Amino acid sequence: MSFENILVEKNNAVATITINRPTKLNALNKATIEELHNAFKECESDNEVRAIIITGSGEKAFVAGADISEFASFSVSEGSELARKGQELLFDFVENLQTPVIAAVNGFALGGGLELAMAAHIRIASDNAKMGLPEVTLGVIPGYGGTQRLPQLIGKGRANELIMTAQMIDAPTALSFGLINHMVAQPELLDKANELALKIAKNSPVAITQAIKAVNANFKDGINGFNTEIDRFGYCFGTADFKEGTTAFLEKRKAEFKGN
Repeated sequence: MSFENILVEKNNAVATITINRPTKLNALNKATIEELHNAFKECESDNEVRAIIITGSGEKAFVAGADISEFASFSVSEGSELARKGQELLFDFVENLQTPVIAAVNGFALGGGLELAMAAHIRIASDNAKMGLPEVTLGVIPGYGGTQRLPQLIGKGRANELIMTAQMIDAPTALSFGLINHMVAQPELLDKANELALKIAKNSPVAITQAIKAVNANFKDGINGFNTEIDRFGYCFGTADFKEGTTAFLEKRKAEFKGN
């Protein structure tokens, strides 16, 4: 599949998706959101891909926000549909992907950019990264999950402050808040992301998928995460990966997981 706004590279078990709109600081427009959806879906269906890295082209920006020119004249119903469709196609889609996603945040991650990073399962940032949700300066609120995921990651009080002040924070602050998992020098960012991705790729894809489902369940209304964990734990016992993992352990050898 060919794309205009993104690049997709597959290397061994790791796929890297790069948002490639450098003249727009990789801002998200409708076309880019559609392409990202299709790229994630394609990687998900590839049995050889066991981890996905999402990043932005260049060193200035991961994603510097949404393309404001696309929605400046929208009505109430059009605004609601914009948020609904965006969450469905990309942000919720990424969070619930069966293949783990690592966000490699290079430079600015603002608005929809930070929301995309927060939808990923793991976040790494370069030491020059800046993150924030500046939507209130435009007379609107975050609409791609920012008001929900930011409090989950850093707590309600800090999230309220960042959203209401539209303040940007640097990478060391993001690390201290728990918003990112790791901070590295800019030249080391993709190396670190690949290092983590390859560690993940060695493990059972089936077990990782079930772990994602169990972790996500804790943040969904009306769902008992403990019950989901019990259910997904039991499910693993019926898989070939479980048989291979336990057999390899008893035989004192490395497991060779097939993902089924």
